[in-house]
Amino acid sequence: MSRNSAEHDADVIVVGAGPAGATTAYHLARTGLNVLVLEKTAFPREKVCGDGLTPRAVKSLVAMGIDTSAEAGWLQNKGLRIYGGGMRLELPWPDLAEFPPYGLVRKRTDFDETLARQAQKAGARLHERTTVTGPVTDERTGRVVGVTAKPVREAGGSGEPGSGAEVTYRSPVVIAADGNSSRLSVSAGRMRRENRPMGVAVRTYFESPRHDDDWLESWLELWDGKPGQSNLLPGYGWVFGMGDGTSNVGLGLLNTSTGFQNADYRGLLKAWLSGMPPEWGFVDDRQVGPVRGAALPMGFNRKPHYASGLMLVGDAGGMVNPFNGEGIAYAMESGEMAADVVAQALARPDGPARERVLESYPRALSARYGGYYTMGRIFVKAIGNPQVMKIATRHGLPHPVLMRFTIKLLANLTDPRGGDAMDRLINALAKVTPAA
Repeated sequence: MSRNSAEHDADVIVVGAGPAGATTAYHLARTGLNVLVLEKTAFPREKVCGDGLTPRAVKSLVAMGIDTSAEAGWLQNKGLRIYGGGMRLELPWPDLAEFPPYGLVRKRTDFDETLARQAQKAGARLHERTTVTGPVTDERTGRVVGVTAKPVREAGGSGEPGSGAEVTYRSPVVIAADGNSSRLSVSAGRMRRENRPMGVAVRTYFESPRHDDDWLESWLELWDGKPGQSNLLPGYGWVFGMGDGTSNVGLGLLNTSTGFQNADYRGLLKAWLSGMPPEWGFVDDRQVGPVRGAALPMGFNRKPHYASGLMLVGDAGGMVNPFNGEGIAYAMESGEMAADVVAQALARPDGPARERVLESYPRALSARYGGYYTMGRIFVKAIGNPQVMKIATRHGLPHPVLMRFTIKLLANLTDPRGGDAMDRLINALAKVTPAA
C-alpha cells in the first residue's frame, strides 16, 4: 500500500533508469510503494559496456523475474576463456549454491529497457526524457526532500529532453542512480574521491563468425607499443559474442599506470586488434558503429552512500568491482539492498526511527563489499607496476588450480556459507580486510 501523503509526489524518487535505478524501482514497487523514476533519455538507448554478465548479475535478473532464456533473446556463456603468456585457458564459472553456473550476454540497448519495463510492470512510474536539474532541500534542515526536473517540452514527445518548464517533485527519500558523473550527488555536495581507482573502457562491434561463442573471452596482455618492447598495461581486452552476427570487442584500463592520462585508448584498441587472425573479422570494413568509451568508478569512490534523505546506488556510489571492472551486478545488488532498507524505513513514522533505518544502508554496503573492495584497491595498485603484471600473467596462467582460485576472487563468486577451501579463504580475507 502506498504511504505517500498529499504533500508528496511519490514515496520514493529514483533518478536514473539504468540497471541500478530500474532494479531499485522494481523492488520498491513490489512492496506497494509509490515509486517515480526520472530518466533523462528515452528507451532504447545506447550505453558503453562489454554486454557480458557474470553469474552475479544473472542471480539479480532471476530475482526480478526476468526471462533469461534463449527464446527471450539471451545468449548463455559457460565461463571465461583467458589468453596470456602464450597460453589459452578455459575456466568454467564455478558451481555454487549462491549463484547460477552460467553467465549471459545482451546488448545494453535491450538490457536496460528490459529492466526498466519490468519495473513499470511492478508498478513504478517511469518518466523518460526528463532531466533532473538538482535536489530540493529543506531550508531548515538541509535534508533532500525532492528534485527539480525539466521534462520534454511537449507531452506528445517532440522536442529535446529537458527543454520544458522546470517541475518540482517531492518525496521522503530520493535515490541517485544517475551513473558515474551523478550530477545529483555532485549538486548535493558529494564529490568523487580521488584516492579510489578509476578505469576506462572502450568498445565497438564487428561482424564476426565468432558471434555465437559461448565463452566470455579475456586477453590479459595489453602493451603500450610492440609486445616485448614496451610496457604491459594494467587491464585486459575482451571479445564477447553477441549471438546476432556481431562480437563486442573492447578493452579496459586502470588509472594505476603512469601513462593512463595520456593513453590513446582507441589507438590501443586498434593496435591490439591488428594482431588478431583476419578471419575473425575484427577489421575496419567489418566494424559496426563507432568506438565508444566510458569511465568505470570503482571501490566506493563516492560517499556517503546515504545522508540527509539522499541515497546512492550503482555507479553513482562508485560500486564497480576493482578486480574486474564489473558494474552491472553491483548496480543491481545495491539497488535491491537500497529498496529493502527504504521499504523498512518508510514503514516507520517520519523522524529518528526512520532515519536510523536509512542510515543502516551504508553499513550494509560496507559489510558486503568493503573488505573485498579494499583488497581490489590493493590489487589494482600492484598490477599498475608492469613487472608485477608481467609476472602474474606469465607465471600464474600455467597453474589451473591457481587460476580457478583467481576467477573466484576476481569475479567475487563464492558461497558465503560453507563452500570449498577456496571460498573459505576468499571469504575470510574479505572479512578481516578493513573497509575504507
